[in-house]
Amino acid sequence: MTVVAGLDAGTQSVKLVVYDADARVVLASASAPLDLTSGDDGSREQDPAAWVDAMRACFAAIDVGLRHRIAALGVSGQQHGFVPVDEAGQVLGPAKLWCDTSTSAQCGPIMDAVGGPARCIELAGNPILAGYTASKLPWTREHRPEVYARLATILLPHDYLNFVLTGERYCEHGDASGTGWLDVRTRQWSAELLAATDAGRDLGGCLPPLVDADASFAILPGIATELGLSRDVRVSAGGGDNMMAAIGTGCVSEGRLTMSLGTSGTLFAYADQPIVDPGGAWAAFCSSSGGWLPLICTMNCTVVTEQVAKMFGFSTRDGDARIDATQPGADGLTFLPFLNGERTPDLPLGKGVLAGLAPHNMREAQIYRAAMEGATYSLRYGYDAFVAAGMQFDRIALTGGGANSAAWRQMVADVFDCPVDVPAQTESAAFGAALQALWSLSRSRGEATTLAALAAEHVAVDPALGCSPDPERVRAYRPAYQRFLRHLDAVRPLYAESPPAPLQ
Repeated sequence: MTVVAGLDAGTQSVKLVVYDADARVVLASASAPLDLTSGDDGSREQDPAAWVDAMRACFAAIDVGLRHRIAALGVSGQQHGFVPVDEAGQVLGPAKLWCDTSTSAQCGPIMDAVGGPARCIELAGNPILAGYTASKLPWTREHRPEVYARLATILLPHDYLNFVLTGERYCEHGDASGTGWLDVRTRQWSAELLAATDAGRDLGGCLPPLVDADASFAILPGIATELGLSRDVRVSAGGGDNMMAAIGTGCVSEGRLTMSLGTSGTLFAYADQPIVDPGGAWAAFCSSSGGWLPLICTMNCTVVTEQVAKMFGFSTRDGDARIDATQPGADGLTFLPFLNGERTPDLPLGKGVLAGLAPHNMREAQIYRAAMEGATYSLRYGYDAFVAAGMQFDRIALTGGGANSAAWRQMVADVFDCPVDVPAQTESAAFGAALQALWSLSRSRGEATTLAALAAEHVAVDPALGCSPDPERVRAYRPAYQRFLRHLDAVRPLYAESPPAPLQ
């Protein structure tokens, strides 16, 4: 039997799935929590050693006999993070994460150095947005000069775990396109953007070589023994969590659309060629399957509902009852859910706004609904850009923690007026990493299997969780969404520039 594993290092936890490809069943799964260090300046950081400890804990939770049967392993990781590594492979400081907005001031100067955002998109397909890896380098040069001086290699979170597993420093095109430096059209690092990030240093020399999506590497004997794995295990190229979730939900052929309701919210579609918007309305990323992955990312999704539930002292597990007790539109409340700043719409300095408060709607159920609606409307805002560009979709594959909510699944179907499917494997990023590992293993054996064919065999939906739009609710959400857009337009000027310095 062919048994493969997928490891997903997210913001809140590391998750592991072990999959029997012949029986088409997940044999085991495990997870370990992660802490997040937050600062008032918008910084969001983690210690990469915590990812390694969590990986060890996940494997330790799996039966040792099953671990020995694993033939290949794939790693998924949160995108855009910056792990500074020295020549000896030692981590020099905490990893700045995708949700870190403390470096937003460094985005503009990089783009200005090449002629502005439009020129940046011409060079690489994307502007440099808050959270992208590129802006973290000048921030580190300014705030952690000792780290910057010793920096030998720039690794992304999943690159770092691959390095721990294989001893090799490499990167693949999907995750690399989230740095802001990769020209997604040519799949090569942009020398001009690297120079714009630091004209006095060859940052290209700090970037690992790029490998194909079906590449695989031998595991280090020592780490194999430590994790209880065979020394014959192959480690695939892996990729960013969105890229792996695309594989895990079957979004590896044109016409497919996946929505992930996680800490961040994402929408992504597969394409056989680069899909670049001149205005930067979406991220023009490469996929981790050999194609491209136009992607919309919002930085505030389940984090918003979780914060509201925490504020009122209940669990999000009980949130559906609040949604069921209220009506679309939250009795006039509008929640702009930009608690961590926002990428879509592009408001890195944005804050959460709750508007429309009145005596009749100042209740926890209405506010909770407004939070869920606001997170959903932000994704709809990005979806509208896809549709305006001519992309067409007839179904949405829904994944992430928010997909566990029946109320949220139905809300997505109604707000988007589109049927929703839920993949049977709920840990889509970890499952996608396992499928990529299976694909790379088959390719290393000389088989001509395509990833699209493999996904068609192994990605299934749960028929009990799918839902269709309700015409009455579809009509009810339309004016509420328009109200969200009006409030968005009203607050844009408030968060478009840096706040004034405090009075002395």
